[in-house]
Amino acid sequence: MSNQKMAQYSLEKSPADKSILVLSGKGGVGKSTVAANLAISLSLQGYATGLLDTDFHGPSIPKLLGMEGTKLTSPDGKKLNPAELGSLKVISVDFMLSSRTDPVIWRGPMKMNVIKQLFEDVNWGELDYMIVDCPPGTGDEPLSVVQLIPEPTGAVIVTTPQEMSLSDVRRSIQFCHALKLPVLGVIENMSGFVCPHCNERTELFGSGGGEEMASEMGVPFLGRIPIEPEIVSSGDSGKPFAYHYGHSQFAKDFESIVTDIIEKVTSDKVR
Repeated sequence: MSNQKMAQYSLEKSPADKSILVLSGKGGVGKSTVAANLAISLSLQGYATGLLDTDFHGPSIPKLLGMEGTKLTSPDGKKLNPAELGSLKVISVDFMLSSRTDPVIWRGPMKMNVIKQLFEDVNWGELDYMIVDCPPGTGDEPLSVVQLIPEPTGAVIVTTPQEMSLSDVRRSIQFCHALKLPVLGVIENMSGFVCPHCNERTELFGSGGGEEMASEMGVPFLGRIPIEPEIVSSGDSGKPFAYHYGHSQFAKDFESIVTDIIEKVTSDKVR
């Protein structure tokens, strides 16, 4: 699509000062968990934060935040009010379906139009951060978000340590490079398991692959997140880990990653 034609689809203004896409080359790596906890962490630090779920075919954000069954309101019949969790504002197509088992059967142009509406026709207010949870891969949804938002801040890319995931994540990094979207860094999720009884560490899926790949690709490495059984239970029960388990080691490790992201985007240390 030409630059002139793309201009008519682009937003005149982003609802947020800083917009961060959370990407993964492969499904099942915990991307939505990272996106949800990143948004929660930012909101807990006092930043006005929005979370947009663009994974239309498999929206996970409502389940992770305990917001299943939420219905949106429209005071003027024109713009939707986002759902709210504390000070965090959330939009997902899941809130608009009559049933959670309803499939979303949309082609690319429809997806772009809907994503644009979710930016323009929602009462986001003035946000400091917009976190966009994208589906796995480099298809219509992340491409639409990057093309719609004027100068998006960057992308956080989630992987697991094994090569099967890393090979797909390399494509996500190349996707960012092709679109001149800065890569804020790579997070290695499911990086080892520490036994809660004996504290022995077991590398179930290996460890260090994400850091090596980031170095190889010339992008920052943000940190490792270990396998934590409570993360699974918190996601299934709709209790965001960063919110309900703030004193855990995971939360502390994740907070360090969030601090690094904030420092990068506020000091222009992005590439």
